[in-house]
Amino acid sequence: MNTRKVTSALALAMAMALGVSACGGSGGSKSSAGKKDQALTSIVNASDKKGGTVTLDHSSGPDSLDPGNTYYGWVQNFSRLYARSLLTFKPAAGKDGLTVVPDLATGLGTASADAKTWTYHLRTGVKFEDGTPVTSKDVKYAIERSNFAPDVMANGPTYFKAYLEGGDKYQGPYKDKSPTGLASIETPDNQTIVFHLAKPFADFDYLATFSQTAPVEQSKDTGATYVQHIQSTGPYKFASYSEGKGATLVRNPQWDKATDPIRTALPDKYVLRFNVNQRTIDNDLLADNLTVDMAGTGVAAETQSKILGNPKRLASTDDAIAGATSYMALNLNVKPFDNVNCRKAVQYAVDKESVVNAEGGAVKGDVATTLLPPSVNGYTKFDQYATPGNKGDVAKAKAALVACGQPNGFTTTLTARTDRQTEVDGATAIQAALKKVGINVKIQTFPADKYFSNYAGVPDYVHSHDIGMMMMAWGADWPTGYGFLDQIIDGSAIKPSGGNNLMELNDPAINNALAAAIANTDAAARTKAWGDIDKMVMANASVVPLIYRKNLLYRPASATNVTVTQAYLGMYDYLLLGSSK
Repeated sequence: MNTRKVTSALALAMAMALGVSACGGSGGSKSSAGKKDQALTSIVNASDKKGGTVTLDHSSGPDSLDPGNTYYGWVQNFSRLYARSLLTFKPAAGKDGLTVVPDLATGLGTASADAKTWTYHLRTGVKFEDGTPVTSKDVKYAIERSNFAPDVMANGPTYFKAYLEGGDKYQGPYKDKSPTGLASIETPDNQTIVFHLAKPFADFDYLATFSQTAPVEQSKDTGATYVQHIQSTGPYKFASYSEGKGATLVRNPQWDKATDPIRTALPDKYVLRFNVNQRTIDNDLLADNLTVDMAGTGVAAETQSKILGNPKRLASTDDAIAGATSYMALNLNVKPFDNVNCRKAVQYAVDKESVVNAEGGAVKGDVATTLLPPSVNGYTKFDQYATPGNKGDVAKAKAALVACGQPNGFTTTLTARTDRQTEVDGATAIQAALKKVGINVKIQTFPADKYFSNYAGVPDYVHSHDIGMMMMAWGADWPTGYGFLDQIIDGSAIKPSGGNNLMELNDPAINNALAAAIANTDAAARTKAWGDIDKMVMANASVVPLIYRKNLLYRPASATNVTVTQAYLGMYDYLLLGSSK
């Protein structure tokens, strides 16, 4: 297969993903008038005026603002203001927002016939904020530090490590002191970077959109503390940063619009505040004292009543499909969940309808029966553990308990994120449903910014504290089945900390099916495979799907250039967002 066909396969996968999206539209349209859901397919309150300050609050905070040490969707979205990756998603309305476009690179990747070698050429004239020209070696180093030093960079995805030749043996730049680094990333000149993969990877252009490809000067890297003095390559740089409190970004004088065809860089400043009470965030949005809730997950349940019964406020909302599924992970290495029938007992016992209602009702999403959400390429509709009205089946749950040797039930711990009240409410609904069949659930909450790095994503902690169940929500890294599934079900994604495969699922059949599917350059065959793999995961019963998520977003009157991006989990596009204040 030649390079053109590989690229066409990517385009087909994208088109198929768009075909099932409920948020489709012509894309690119602009509007000044606000009405409900208008930002799903158009740019609301469009403006080309420079100036203003964008204010962004978050009820917790980031895993890290270091572009090489993050896996949060809102950070990936926001980091494009100061970190230029090889490729990115087009800042545009509707379907256009799912288009992959060149950023630091001059074009999309050039692939070999077998999709195992990918080449990119960098733009000339791009500089770090200290005036140093960006080279391909800076991109190579950024990938090496972000993927191959989990003891320092714990939060990001592991795709590069899993697919680059020698990635399983390379120790990363902090331990490897050789001047050449990882041999499978070549930099034949300052503007060219070549990736040599151990196995075909047809979705590689999507991988090149990750902030892990944003360049880092090795001489300026200080490992985990680099977040305190990030060297910007975008139109904004950090004027201040305070761990757990917030940050301020101002214009970067070294940014040159001539090298950047996608950024408008209209605002003068961005002010971020962390660990702000969600009620305060919602009230400030309604009062137009805040530009956006940075988490992008929508208003709290208690705020919905202030909006849904008020036509004027309702007109300023967008009920965005997040392309995400909320689910409960059952850890396979914590008893009694090493027994599939104990896992099936939970599947049948959960009252999913009560979970949806607890988290805010229909505006927050629909009952989920699969891991893949309907908006992701490869979704297949099925229900492995159907119950009447999605309200649970006590008889089937008790039969499964007998089969797993726990006829009287058992006690376990369920984790949720402290600052996500809807998630805690959902956990409480699960606790009530499981009690009906004799499963006693203790709920333990942890802060969202440390949930994966310190608790739920740390196998040693999970095992030592007998945490059998964990609340989780996941959206696609890119809009294909692989971009959704790999980091949460592949055994290679299990990490000492900061992992997202909370089930610790390491099934050879599933691992092999993922590898075989992504190696297939036939887009239709890949699409079918994702649905088949979803069925394999559900047969394992370690994932309890709960909600296909929606985000009820609120846009205050002062927010300009507002549009929802499906590329970043149905939140507003922070690369476009501005403020008239």
